[in-house]
Formats: sequence, structure tokens, C-alpha cells
Amino acid sequence: MVVGVLALQGSFNEHIAVLRRLGVKGVEVRKPEQLQTVRALIIPGGESTTMAKLAEYHNLFPALREFVKMGNPVWGTCAGLIFLADKAVGQKTGGQELIGGLNCTVHRNFFGSQIQSFEAELSVPEIVAKEGGPPSFRGVFIRAPGILEVGPEVQVLAEVLLPSDRPAKRDAASESLEVNPLVLSLESFMLVYPVRSFPCPAKYLLRVLILAVGFILTNLMLIRFTLSIVFPSLRECDGGASHFNINYYVIPQEAAVAEKVIVAVKQGTLLATAFHPELTADTRWHSYFLKMLDEDSQEASSSTALSSDNLSLPDPPKYELPIIHY
Repeated sequence: MVVGVLALQGSFNEHIAVLRRLGVKGVEVRKPEQLQTVRALIIPGGESTTMAKLAEYHNLFPALREFVKMGNPVWGTCAGLIFLADKAVGQKTGGQELIGGLNCTVHRNFFGSQIQSFEAELSVPEIVAKEGGPPSFRGVFIRAPGILEVGPEVQVLAEVLLPSDRPAKRDAASESLEVNPLVLSLESFMLVYPVRSFPCPAKYLLRVLILAVGFILTNLMLIRFTLSIVFPSLRECDGGASHFNINYYVIPQEAAVAEKVIVAVKQGTLLATAFHPELTADTRWHSYFLKMLDEDSQEASSSTALSSDNLSLPDPPKYELPIIHY
């Protein structure tokens, strides 16, 4: 059994290490043709926009969509969940390409930025029923997405209570709000040094400061996004002062009124989690995914056997050979 792990960016090494502990070979996948050598795929957590740009660069999206469409088992964690969703909101300016296939709507960075990352005990009855072990699982949420809604064919595997200290504002009119990537990268800086207004002479100094901090806190592939939006973020001087507008991401109203948020789902051969099981010592989620692969293989074998039983072939022709007398 060979399981591929999309190795563009993120925690692919951690997934491969867990697979190795379970006696399964995990291979890195970076090119479309490598998908032909694996039976299942794990899309790890990471920076979803960066991963999408790299996947687009390597022309991976058509092959990934075909891999999902063919019914191969695929598991997405964190950024991988965003990739598999049919719809994602709260994205950066310009959005990002998705693989799709999972009938759900995901909110990117639902729980906040990097400094709002947290761990939580999750009730996982399906995992316990299949894998045994303790009744809960310690979920690691790192700038995690949240699942806002799911289709009728999607099975909910885990939910988490909303943290009471999350900084996001609530707005009923912002279901498809786009997130300013500069704000996400500089959010921790602004929380420590809340800047609301500056006199006009300080306007240019602020721009330089934003660019410098943005360069440190963002990876190089996102610098061009930062440069493209930093200047429009500063309003024109009005009455001797200029204002820096902090556009925080917004949680849609339907999610804001709920006490729990869906963080793990399954639909057919697709599995998705908003947290990072590969960063814990608990291997039950990986074992659960591998059993999905076994179930898929058994169903394929049963279908083949059934079709063979129902297959009617014409009787072989009978040849009347002449009788020769000596």
C-alpha cells in the first residue's frame, strides 16, 4: 500500500512519519504524473494560498480533481480541508483555486490568526467506534478554518466549541468577505500597537514600517500581494490626519450564532479535518483513513466480482469434425 502526500508546502513530512509508524509507505507528490503511482492522497496543512500557487505552477489542479473524481481516498487537513471544499469564504484578495468534491462551505482562518491558535479536546465517537482508544481526541488548531455548512451526504465527525476570546467581529452581511493579506500578516503587530490615526507626515513612515514588518512575517511568495494592497489601505489626508483602516475578517452571521463549529467531516472517500492529527502522538485518524482505503478496495473487488457473475458470454462454437475411416 502506497499513500501519497502532497508535498508542496506545510506538514507533509509529519504525515509521512505517522504513516511510517503504521507500517505504510508514504511518498511525496509534487507532479501530476506521481498521482498515478499512489492509491490514496493526503493534502497536509500549511499556507493554503501558497500551496494553491505552487499547485497552479506545477499544473496539479486538473490531475488532483481527476484523482478525487475517480473515487480515490483523499484526506485534507487544515489547508487541505480548504482545498477539498466546494466553496470557501473569507479568502484573501483574489481568492484561490480549489479542488472541490466535498459538499461543504469552509471559512478560511475562522478561528483567527496565528496567535489565536489553540488545542481542544474533541468528542470523536466515530473514531472511537472504529479505532478504539479514549473517547476524545486532542485537536491542534493552527490558524484553522471552520466548516460553516455541509450537504446532506456529508457525515460530521467532530465539532468544537467556539473559543470565547476570538478577536473576529460579527457581521451578517459578509458571507463572502475577502481578507486583506496584509492585515493577517500584521495582525499581531497591530494588536500590540493599535494604530488608529496618524498625522500626514507620518503617513509615509507608516508605509515603510508596514512593508518592513510584512516582509518579515510573510513568506516571499506573498510579498507581491502585500505590495499590491499596502498603498490603497491608507486613506487620503482629511483635516490634517490620515487613518489606517484595519479590515478584520468577519464571521458570517449563521456561524456566529452557533455554539459549535464543525471541524471534521467525511463524504464517501473524502475525509477532512480542520486540525492537525499529524502533530500529535495519536495515530487513530491516520489509521481510520487507511481503513477507508481498504474499504474502497473491497468495494471495488466486490463490484468486479458482481459484474463478472452477471456477464454472459456466448457459447463457444461447435465444430463437426469429419469421421475418417481407414
